[in-house]
Amino acid sequence: MEQRLSLITLGVADLGRSRDFYRQLGWQGQEVEQTVFFQAGGLAVVLWARQSLAEDAGVEDRGAGGFAGVALAHNVRERAEVDQLMAAAARAGAKVTQPARDTSYGGYAGYFTDPDGHLWEIAWNPGFPIAADGTITIPDFGTT
Repeated sequence: MEQRLSLITLGVADLGRSRDFYRQLGWQGQEVEQTVFFQAGGLAVVLWARQSLAEDAGVEDRGAGGFAGVALAHNVRERAEVDQLMAAAARAGAKVTQPARDTSYGGYAGYFTDPDGHLWEIAWNPGFPIAADGTITIPDFGTT
């Protein structure tokens, strides 16, 4: 398997509410057959009903709540953008779970959850420069 992601699908309780939340953050997407597709750099973020996603995957939907062990991250080019995006997310209805703070790696980051509890990190990491198209390249840490 090639080392890449194509889509990240978020199971949501209310498609309209989640679509509106991401639109308030400035995301532009297309709604097709009860899903919403957002182009996010070289991949797509998809919103789809939790129950439909669980059925499609052949798993039981145990409901939202609790930490799922996954965090989505949005890296920014400037430190000040972290505070700006955290504030925009809060205005859109996000729950701030960790206000922005200095990190152990010399960056600055905070966390929030979207209306369905999906955890997002907003981070400025001076060691991960961002290309014009929004992609990052993992630096060579000198390890294998």
